[in-house]
Amino acid sequence: MAEPPRNKVLNSVENPFGDFCVDIFVRPDGTFGFDEYRRDPEDNQWQCLHRFGGLVFDSMEDALTHAKSAVPWLANGA
Repeated sequence: MAEPPRNKVLNSVENPFGDFCVDIFVRPDGTFGFDEYRRDPEDNQWQCLHRFGGLVFDSMEDALTHAKSAVPWLANGA
């Protein structure tokens, strides 16, 4: 049985400390989105914060612009 298509990450930006990142992605339907992740110090694994992944944008640029307005550390030039 084939797996359903997944989102493809186009850009991943980490904060200066390497403990948070934002992924900009394209969905199989051609829409774009982003979400924020936190790296857990206990196991060094990224955990999705599930804050923004449901938002839908028409372009990667629109997703990135909205991410910069929604994620404070990203807006500050990370």
